[in-house]
Amino acid sequence: MRKNEGAVLAVVVATGISSVVTQLLTIREFLAQFQGNEFVIALILFNWLILGGLGALLSRVITKHSLFFFGHATMNRLAWLSLLLAALTPIQILAIRFFKDIFFIHGVSVGFYPTLAYSFGLITPYALLLGFLLPYSLFVLRNEMPDYPGVRLYITDNLGDVAGGMLFSFALVFLLSPLKAIFVSNLPLLFAAWRLFPVQKRLRPGVICGLGLTLILLAAGIYWERVSLTPMTGQLAYYNESRYGRITVHYDEEQFTLFVDGKPLFSNQNLIRAEESVHYPLAQLPSNTCLRRILLISAQGGMLTQLRKYHPEQVDYVELDPEIARIQFRYGLLKEIPGLNIIHQDGRAYLSQQAYDRSNRKRRYNAIIINLPEPQTFQMNRFFTDRFFQLAKRHLEPGGIVSFTMAGFDNYLAEAQRQKISSLYNTVSAYFKHILLLPGQDIVFLCRNQPLDADIPKLLKQKRIATEYIRHYYYGNLTTRRIDYLNGLIDPDTPVNRDQAPYLMRLMFSQWFAKFAASPVSFIAVLAVLLIFYLARISGEEFVLFTTGAMTMGSEILVIFAFQIFFGFIYFWIGIIVTLFLAGLLPGAWLGDRLKRQGQIVLVLTDILLILFLGIFIIAVQLGGGRLPSAAFLGFGFIMALCCGCQFPAALCLRGDDNPAASRVFSADLLGAALGALCVSVALLPYLGLVWTAVVLMGLKSVSLIAIGSKSWIK
Repeated sequence: MRKNEGAVLAVVVATGISSVVTQLLTIREFLAQFQGNEFVIALILFNWLILGGLGALLSRVITKHSLFFFGHATMNRLAWLSLLLAALTPIQILAIRFFKDIFFIHGVSVGFYPTLAYSFGLITPYALLLGFLLPYSLFVLRNEMPDYPGVRLYITDNLGDVAGGMLFSFALVFLLSPLKAIFVSNLPLLFAAWRLFPVQKRLRPGVICGLGLTLILLAAGIYWERVSLTPMTGQLAYYNESRYGRITVHYDEEQFTLFVDGKPLFSNQNLIRAEESVHYPLAQLPSNTCLRRILLISAQGGMLTQLRKYHPEQVDYVELDPEIARIQFRYGLLKEIPGLNIIHQDGRAYLSQQAYDRSNRKRRYNAIIINLPEPQTFQMNRFFTDRFFQLAKRHLEPGGIVSFTMAGFDNYLAEAQRQKISSLYNTVSAYFKHILLLPGQDIVFLCRNQPLDADIPKLLKQKRIATEYIRHYYYGNLTTRRIDYLNGLIDPDTPVNRDQAPYLMRLMFSQWFAKFAASPVSFIAVLAVLLIFYLARISGEEFVLFTTGAMTMGSEILVIFAFQIFFGFIYFWIGIIVTLFLAGLLPGAWLGDRLKRQGQIVLVLTDILLILFLGIFIIAVQLGGGRLPSAAFLGFGFIMALCCGCQFPAALCLRGDDNPAASRVFSADLLGAALGALCVSVALLPYLGLVWTAVVLMGLKSVSLIAIGSKSWIK
């Protein structure tokens, strides 16, 4: 049986590799289809983990009653199910791309409930089967060895997950497109599944056909890669997967448009946006001011051409993704100008470094122009908080100016948008004495410590700067009445937007529902009823793992969020964070297996440690902030995962370590993680901020501690 055991464990490892790569690529696909909306990540993780938990529960029900083809757990059936899992991966990725424009109107934003239903429907076959396979593999082993330890399979699965995370983070994301990565990551699973068949059956026509068909489906995905990204109108001029997201360029009627994660960012014919972004702030600077340095945090088509009219000595253009800058110059969206210095770095991280020139003076700018989308994600929100504006002010020359834009309006400013504008106004006003809002295609914020003049054409005429849109249309579009109306709508009582209390994210989430006349209340109510029903039916040990799963996933999201705030969005590092969380489970499970005879003591002590370490982390973030090294975030993630991994063997041992216990314990962990992913991402962080989210997680774990501690004390 040792040989058979090795074959099953090889399938478990290969499944872990394939599933983690598939999960990460699925998240990226949904981000690309839903314009980088981070709330979508929470919905995907929630659906993925819920379906995995249901799959784990179904494995026991189906095998117990011998339902369907795979009722009785055998190696032969496990092999066919593994081949089916591999075959589903390219189908899932292609379905996400092809069905979006079938279920939804092309180019129209999608609401919360349609997004939830769409993601749930498309990932159900894969995620449900994935959750089914892990306990099913254990049942296969226990048919021959009834006392086979479930924790050994848990450790093996974690080993595969870590390998998949490392493979994706350090290799695939840099080298291969999504469907090529799917092909490579599933090759070990195909080989491992083939080895599960008895030697005398491996070369039979049925097995060869099944293996060949799966291989053909994986290869067909590569063929359909570019076809699946072709736009409905126009041509796909360029496509590439950078480590920061998907970059495509569409060509239609002599216009090139750059898309990043499915969202149109820049085109080569947006003269209005280019003139507004450049001339509104620079017109405010006195004519006798020598423009030594200008900082552009991201840029779009035509901006550098407009900047050249001011003859600046140096223009620092900061763009996180080198590919975006390269593509803009390649397709003529941006043109080289004298003094241009391109910096491939996160804009906020660049300012935080307190860059120095040769004279050892802090690099200061006459103007800082922020050309970024609205803060619809936590990543973008970092550029619209109090700490960022404080940082920007420190890098301005006396009389310097900061400008940024928000979505504009025609005649009426909706309440959610008014609150958003008011929050930003109140945030900026703590650092700049004069703030002017100019309505138009976008609302332009001009922030300065010296008076501002709304008569932009007059200022440009004094500087002898020629324009097209502003010269002919400014007075007709931006009347004094419109400007006064907009500036008079500011609500001074609206909370400011902070790094650790992102008020704008709360507004964006509320606006998402308001836009579709929907409310999250019904979803939360249904979820609460199902949760109460589930919690009423589980044991104390399962409840501990349920809360541990919630705390693990919640802590992982907290670490990523805090890492984004202080270090910028670096996809490479986030991949490492996820991998370290997975890696921490391995030594934790090994240690827990050694201590499982003291099960309840282990659960109590690890609960205490989880609460303690999360409290220390939050205090360190509050006091240290950006001064904390990246190793502190990574180390915290590893320690939290280690404590969580230690609990699984103890809980499994207390439940008897039989087949029903294994499936219930697996599902409790996954369902808890699903709750943690959804609540922290969608509700707690936007509404409560970093600190209070951590307090809620510690409170949840305290309930678990009281429950298992009381049980231990009674015994």
